[in-house]
Amino acid sequence: MLFNSFRFLLFFPITLILFHLLPRKAKGIWLLVCSYFFYLSWNPRYVVLILFSTVLTYACALGIQAVRRKTGEPTGRGERLVLAAGIVLNLSVLFLFKYFRFACASAIAVLDALGFAAEMPAWDPVLPVGISFYTFQTIGYMIDVYRGKVAAEKNFLQYALFVSFFPQLVAGPIERSENLMSQLKELPRPSYETVRHGLLVMLWGYFMKMVIADRAAIYVNVVYGSPEKFPGAYIVLATVLFAFQIYCDFAGYSTIALGAAETLGIRLVKNFEEPYLSTSIREFWKRWHVTLNTWFVDYVYIPLGGSRKGRLMKYRNIMIVFLLSGLWHGARWPFVLWGGLNGLFQILEDLLSGAFKRFKKGADSFASRLAKTLGTFLLIDFTWLFFRANGIRHAVTLLSSILTTHNPWILFDGTAAGGILSEKEFAVLILSLGILLAAGLCARHGIRLSERIEKEPTAFRWIVYIGAILGILIFGVWGSVYNASNFIYFQF
Repeated sequence: MLFNSFRFLLFFPITLILFHLLPRKAKGIWLLVCSYFFYLSWNPRYVVLILFSTVLTYACALGIQAVRRKTGEPTGRGERLVLAAGIVLNLSVLFLFKYFRFACASAIAVLDALGFAAEMPAWDPVLPVGISFYTFQTIGYMIDVYRGKVAAEKNFLQYALFVSFFPQLVAGPIERSENLMSQLKELPRPSYETVRHGLLVMLWGYFMKMVIADRAAIYVNVVYGSPEKFPGAYIVLATVLFAFQIYCDFAGYSTIALGAAETLGIRLVKNFEEPYLSTSIREFWKRWHVTLNTWFVDYVYIPLGGSRKGRLMKYRNIMIVFLLSGLWHGARWPFVLWGGLNGLFQILEDLLSGAFKRFKKGADSFASRLAKTLGTFLLIDFTWLFFRANGIRHAVTLLSSILTTHNPWILFDGTAAGGILSEKEFAVLILSLGILLAAGLCARHGIRLSERIEKEPTAFRWIVYIGAILGILIFGVWGSVYNASNFIYFQF
């Protein structure tokens, strides 16, 4: 079920109203039923996978705790075996459904190069929605139990709700048990203010998704689909627009998830912090997909040694994390290359940081911060080209067109829309990006517009609410026959 579908617009109010009307003891069961209905509405057959992951990690966490009580040794051999079994089995399911054909195709390519014939296995399942997210969430829970950070949850239904909580089930944020589980146990009674603020946050998420991301997607899809018709500067513009498309699509989903959870009295972790206003690659990755990056830091980077074993080992660990992050995003080599480029840029930035420290004069000036912000955005946007390309050859074709075709005048002579979007549609997109930038700048300076709006008189607030709803209805991207546009990260 998509957040921007009519089914969700019917499902969510019913869920919310009954949640508020039910007695406290029944609220958790109701949310669990709604969460499974939410997931079942996509593909009922794959509910067995999330149920398997839930039962497996629930049992393993209890097993770790039982072994610890028996031996009296924290993080002993028995606990490591139980943890390893849980991780291997969980990742095996993820590998089978997401990476098996990719691994086979890569192996066949190597065999072909060596002169051996091989055929692709018949196994070709549909990628289960959300599998990467709930797999990482449950693995993180087991590791936290192993480390003694949290106690193993004894109530299976409570744990099942933690894994399947519908606002963040299929595309995050990847929650930690110490944050989400404790709230789901208590289920604090939401106030009128939290419901109102949650709905306002959801509206902003819908604006990002339907007004910006889905409109930018039209331009990006056409240009990347026909680079021979739209060469040079068109590809540059499409790549810039893709940077905002993927941000507004994914951050839009996360924002809707945060707002929906808040109407239920639950505070999820914010997944994005105005990443395109970062002044370095390192800062960008602290602000982009925050929960995935902290997951990799806590459960991969630090266990590998982090930065404790010298600079060379630190850079090795950075590359491992970013290559795995690329692979997490999808079973395609362009994703791995995208991750590797981001890791390489972060290493180069670290190597050059000492040299830049010598130029202290003017380092905090507006011009310096602007230059660093633009430079960071350009490097990140360069990596997005590989992320969006259909393959490495396609990425090379796009880069070749950018380098060999010089038509920058399209940005100034009114032909940038290329006939893909009408002039009005293109103007709406540019204006919407301006609103996004203004909101981001306000947030970076500690000004939360949603909080400011809520402090205004009732009449003004309702003008803003109604105006926002009408704006999304009028300027949101709709098909001739309404068809909700999927979220990009559903495929990861």
